[in-house]
Amino acid sequence: MPVALEGLPARVEIYEVGPRDGLQNEATILPVDVKAEFVRRLVAAGLRTVELTSFVRPGLVPQLADAEELLAAVDRTDGARFPVLVPNERGLDRALASGVTEIAIFGSATESFAQRNLGGSVEESLAMFAPVVDRALAEGLPVRAYLSMCFGDPWEGHVPIPQVVTAATRLMGLGCSELSLGDTIGVATPGHVIALLDALAEAGLGSDRLAVHFHDTYGQALANTLAALQYGVTTVDAAAGGLGGCPFAKSATGNLATEDLVWQLHGLGIETGVDLVALARTSLWLAEQLGRPSPSRTVQALATQLPTTERPHPSRAS
Repeated sequence: MPVALEGLPARVEIYEVGPRDGLQNEATILPVDVKAEFVRRLVAAGLRTVELTSFVRPGLVPQLADAEELLAAVDRTDGARFPVLVPNERGLDRALASGVTEIAIFGSATESFAQRNLGGSVEESLAMFAPVVDRALAEGLPVRAYLSMCFGDPWEGHVPIPQVVTAATRLMGLGCSELSLGDTIGVATPGHVIALLDALAEAGLGSDRLAVHFHDTYGQALANTLAALQYGVTTVDAAAGGLGGCPFAKSATGNLATEDLVWQLHGLGIETGVDLVALARTSLWLAEQLGRPSPSRTVQALATQLPTTERPHPSRAS
C-alpha cells in the first residue's frame, strides 16, 4: 500500500540510460539484436525515454561502436523518446544521418575529467559543443546537457559548488533544454544535493530544467534522489538492473537501478507508468546475456517471486 510524503511530485519521468550509460562500461559486448531486444523490453515495460547509444569514436567505447546499426534495428514509431549522446560535430553528422530526433551532450565540471573524457579543457569542450547545439537546434532537435563530476572527482576530490554552477550555467547558455547533474563517482549525500540545487536556483536554473543522475558507489543514490524530488526535480536518470559506471572514471560504479527507483516511487504513491515486474524480468533476462547477476536489490528480491523459467541460469549469472 503506497504511503505518500508531503512535498513530492505526483509523477516522475524516468530517463532510462541502461542501453547507453549502462552498457558502455560492461566487459561483454552485446550483439545488436540483443541490444534492440533490450530496448524493446524496456519500452514494453512502460519506459518512455530510453537513451539508446553514443556516437562517440568507436575505438574509445567499443561497446557502443554499433550505433548506426542499433538505430536501424530499433522500432522508433511507438511514441517513446530515443535520445542519443553526441560528443562533437562528427558525431552529430552520424546521428543526423541515422534520423535521430533528440540528442545530448556531455560536459564536465572539472578540468581533470574534461581532459580524460573529452580530450581538452572545460573551455575547449564548450567551444566544441557550441556548434553541435546550434546545428541540432536548427534541425529542430532538443538538446540535453549532462554535467559530470558535480559532487566529487577521482583526481581533484571535492568539487566546489560555485565551480559546478559556473559549468552548469555555461552549458545551459548554449541553448540546452535540460541539465542532468551527474554524481559520476557516487560520493554525494543529501545535504550536498540540496546545497547544489539551492545554488543553481540562485543562478537562475530552477528544478524544472534539471534532472539528477546518481551512481550508487556508497549506497546513497536513492537517498539523494529523494532529496532532489523533495526540492522539486521531476526527472531522474536510472539504468535497468543497476548497469553502468564510467569507462573514464574507474572509481565509478553502477547507476541507480531503475527497479530500485520504481520501487521507492511507487511506494510513495508517485506515478511512473512503469510495470515493475516486467522491468525486473527484463533485467533478469539481460543478466543472462551479460553472464553476471544484476546488482539491483529490487531485481534480486523480485527474482525469488518469479517462475523458475524467468530467472537467470545459475551457471551464467551467479
